[in-house]
Amino acid sequence: METEGQFSPPTVAAARDRYESLGSTAQVVVKEVAKAMGLDAEEYRERVTGEVVETARDVLFAESLSVTVGSRAAFDEWCADTDYEVEVIGADNVENVVWHAPEFAETAVAATYESERDAAIGTLRRQAFGRIYREVV
Repeated sequence: METEGQFSPPTVAAARDRYESLGSTAQVVVKEVAKAMGLDAEEYRERVTGEVVETARDVLFAESLSVTVGSRAAFDEWCADTDYEVEVIGADNVENVVWHAPEFAETAVAATYESERDAAIGTLRRQAFGRIYREVV
């Protein structure tokens, strides 16, 4: 097993703090992307909404989440030793699993994969944000 990513909030407050701290970064990212796309000031005002910046913040938050990557056997062993309710996305008959289980939550999210590790990690992070964090941040 190995861990990828750097953020696993121990509390809801830590998750909220991290999410809030990413607001200005999200605004800068969106502004620079709009510049790179050649949007003029009027287009920027029309197209760059609060929802666009919020989406960027959601992505920045989710992409920093710490996830555990391991074999199906390692995941099954972890599940046997935990009290989390685990939501698994993907097929049951594959060899690899990636999962995220924040300390403050009662639910963990996992995604199975055969060979597309990076895709599974990305999917898991988006699912973790939507299923665990969206309600608390």
